[in-house]
Amino acid sequence: MKLEGIHHITAITENAQRNVDFYAGVMGLRLVKKTVNQDNPTVYHLFFADEAGDAGSDLTFFEYPGAAPGRPGAGMVHRIVWRVASEAALDFWAERLRANDTESERDGDSLVFSDPEGLEHELLVVEVPDQPLIADHPEVPGEVALQGFHAVRAYSPSPAASERLLEALEFERTDGGWEARGEQRGGFYIYDEAPPERGIQGAGSVHHVAWASTPEELLDWREKAVSGGAQPTPEIDRFYFRSIYFREPSGVLFEIATLGPGFTVDEPVESLGEKLSLPPDFEHLREEVEPNLRPVVNPRVKAQG
Repeated sequence: MKLEGIHHITAITENAQRNVDFYAGVMGLRLVKKTVNQDNPTVYHLFFADEAGDAGSDLTFFEYPGAAPGRPGAGMVHRIVWRVASEAALDFWAERLRANDTESERDGDSLVFSDPEGLEHELLVVEVPDQPLIADHPEVPGEVALQGFHAVRAYSPSPAASERLLEALEFERTDGGWEARGEQRGGFYIYDEAPPERGIQGAGSVHHVAWASTPEELLDWREKAVSGGAQPTPEIDRFYFRSIYFREPSGVLFEIATLGPGFTVDEPVESLGEKLSLPPDFEHLREEVEPNLRPVVNPRVKAQG
């Protein structure tokens, strides 16, 4: 019984259109679901992923218009690490980012940059057996495209305090971090020394990181989390997946989410993310919610049109 790496990572944006322009436009990801935050259905929840909307490549954002800029600190994920196939891919991305007014820093097989709101990313050349999770984009050849998540890096003043829980969740200690590796995928959780400044949850900051479970094992993982000292929520049905939430001792909010039913449960794969999708329990709110959401133009759909 092992977690199948990272399921998704959720962050905060102040401006959905700017967010879509960067991730679906510049970064070449596919906007696979445009829905609402189920805990606050007055705001967007946007999901970017590979072509099929697979877990392991799924970066999501809550839009809070007017949100102040965030700042990562102790108990927060401060960097998202993506896999790419080669140093040629890093060359491609350094040039593409530069052409889109985004500076980056190259260090060997790594390229680090931030999105327009300051959320930090790293592209890393890695060799793993995992299937590459790639989106189609007319300006991003498949051989240099993002291939899914490799790791998240978090700030912690006391990484040792998290060992009991991570071991209960079957993470394996690795050189420099912890790995959750299942039969199909793996992902890393890495600690860095926390800065002295207090973290601020806001635009450009990570809200939580979700780890992937088979649907059958979710409640078993809940028991393991309890055995490791966590206080998980009851199982929550998010329609596209089921999940539990808890904070690990460093302060980072963890979610364990199921692999399925997935984003095609209410949209065909060919038109994922092209309209506002509301889970059945929220459909009655459409006439109230949709007019108050700022319109978002998907550059992929616009280009096809």
